[in-house]
Amino acid sequence: MMTRRLVLTNESARHPFRQTLPPPVTPDVRKRDDEDWKLFLLSFAAFFTCFYTLIF
Repeated sequence: MMTRRLVLTNESARHPFRQTLPPPVTPDVRKRDDEDWKLFLLSFAAFFTCFYTLIF
């Protein structure tokens, strides 16, 4: 059985300087539901404005 001592550094980093750095922060990638509606309304308003100005 292999015993290892407790390591508080990033083991995936091979270089000694990179081992002292904190691990990279991963962004929280949660999609909000209201972004789809906002994009739809913005696109609809832009198309309606362009179409309305071409008619008159």
